Amino acid sequence: MGRWRDGRGRLTVLGDGGTAGIPLEIAASYRARTKGLLGRDSLNGAMLLSPAGSVHTFRMRIPIDVAYLDRRLKVVAVRTMRPGRLGLPRLRARHVLEAEAGAMEGWGVRVGVRVAVEADLGAEGD
Repeated sequence: MGRWRDGRGRLTVLGDGGTAGIPLEIAASYRARTKGLLGRDSLNGAMLLSPAGSVHTFRMRIPIDVAYLDRRLKVVAVRTMRPGRLGLPRLRARHVLEAEAGAMEGWGVRVGVRVAVEADLGAEGD
């Protein structure tokens, strides 16, 4: 799998009823992970924070779905967080996937499901 770089890609939810081709923003640098979804009113698709084991929603404008992923991109927990909350760290979490509240249920993201990440090459903005 290797390490990702900041940029764009696509997310696929594997398994029965999973969704493919979900637009994805990848936040792999400290700066991009720190900014995350702050100051946004919406998100087209999802954002992957990597590495990350917890998140907060302070200064966010919208409620979000948060999926905690282990090193093999298996979902270990899914939560919906309102703005102004602090998420507890998940022991096995290595990555965090964020989306607008309600989106993950529609995509089939639930505990035990694996996801696949395909990064767009050359989309890092270098």
